[in-house]
Amino acid sequence: MAPKVPIAKATLRLHFLCAFFGLGSFVWGYNIGIMATIYVNPGFKAALHKPKASQTGLITAIYYLGTWISYIFLSHPASDRLGRRYSALTGILVVCVGAAFQAGARNMAMMIIGRIICGLGMALVSTAVPLYQSEVAPAKQRGKYVVMNHIGLVAGLASAFWVGYAVSFWDSPHGKRVGWRMSITLQYIPAFLFVVGLPFCPETPRWLVEKDRPDEARKSLLYLREGICTSSELDAELQAIQDNVTTHKISGAKWQDLFTQRDLFDRLWRAALLQFMAQMCGATAMKYYLPTLFNKLGLNHRLSLLIGGVESTLKIGCTIIEMFVIDRFGRRATIIAGCTVMTFAMLINGALPQAYPNNLNKASDYACIVFIFFFTFGYSIGFGPAAWVYGSEIFPTAYRARGLNFAASGGAIGSIIVAQVWPVGIQNIGSKVYFYFMAINLVCIPIVYFFYPETKGRSLENMDVLFNKSHGQKRLGSPDDEYQTPEGVTVNPKVV
Repeated sequence: MAPKVPIAKATLRLHFLCAFFGLGSFVWGYNIGIMATIYVNPGFKAALHKPKASQTGLITAIYYLGTWISYIFLSHPASDRLGRRYSALTGILVVCVGAAFQAGARNMAMMIIGRIICGLGMALVSTAVPLYQSEVAPAKQRGKYVVMNHIGLVAGLASAFWVGYAVSFWDSPHGKRVGWRMSITLQYIPAFLFVVGLPFCPETPRWLVEKDRPDEARKSLLYLREGICTSSELDAELQAIQDNVTTHKISGAKWQDLFTQRDLFDRLWRAALLQFMAQMCGATAMKYYLPTLFNKLGLNHRLSLLIGGVESTLKIGCTIIEMFVIDRFGRRATIIAGCTVMTFAMLINGALPQAYPNNLNKASDYACIVFIFFFTFGYSIGFGPAAWVYGSEIFPTAYRARGLNFAASGGAIGSIIVAQVWPVGIQNIGSKVYFYFMAINLVCIPIVYFFYPETKGRSLENMDVLFNKSHGQKRLGSPDDEYQTPEGVTVNPKVV
């Protein structure tokens, strides 16, 4: 019997760090999921004077207006100037302020103010976390580590649904008044743990090199690679990072280059469109309006929350599966597979209520619930994690924070549209609204197939080989071999 090979220190550290940063995503997911539960809470409806479908849509959409503003103007300066850790810390603190407004809301105005503030803060968190995970991970395992961002998100969603389900049993007059408010404030627990732990995490080597702190960068990289690479391989990786940063400093890189340089704009529109499609596929609706959808299928308030909790918990398992397949099958294949599943799920949920209206056929209603679970599976192995993995890895170091934030703003726009369309559509045209999102998922398949190059297994520095065709870079061999920049800098992208 062969002796067991001990797990390298760096492997344990990487798993712990990426999982810990997933705690920030947990707060993100909880912040989203708890809103889905309070939309159907009698105490919330009474406190906000029974908001209409359009008002509920506004509460949802205004959050994404806050994220869009932050993605464009705030989040990328924070990531570049403060670093990935302290950008996430700042974002969580802002979210806590917004959550206080939401928990204390007595009218629509307070709720909207709280939602906007939460959106501003959550944009910092939702980009700083995958940036950190992407920049500390080895190239061939990067997808796995960045998927931990989405695992944290869906774990937060699931926890929110289970909290909402538990609060539904607190049906005394006092419980109805304060239960939904308490459920919002529970996010302070993981937020506190995240804030306390962040200063003890190492900063990413790439950000440290960008800030001309090479000794700290080497120390950080050694901490992240100890036991999984040799000294020469570590030197090669650090040199590749330094060469990449030097190249862009020599070129006088400016953020406007994302729009004026062809290779950078090719990355930007792909990442932004991917985020937009990831929300337009119907994911925003499933996050915020799932209990409402179950109510439409004839389930009572408490049972809707219970099944919502089961559905959200299933997302965790599905995303863990994605963590192990995204680096094997690639980003494109998993997205296309997910879109195919979601297309079929939307078709069934649109067609069955038309064939059997008014909840007259229970088998039809139960089939719709089952295919909502299928939609969950498709999203969890496709757009959900892959959009963030792809967007966090294709930009050069100098542009990565700003590029990912601009790209994420595309997702915010998609979420605003869906948040407004879905509740009004369900109210006015019923299940036919599913056909609209079915068509979007169907269109996404050829777009991803024809316009998105595969990025699995490439180092972050080696992404230039995919996109810099118009910049005259000379290829010296295979995709993982050295290449030269126009300035004559030789870059070795090989990493462990």
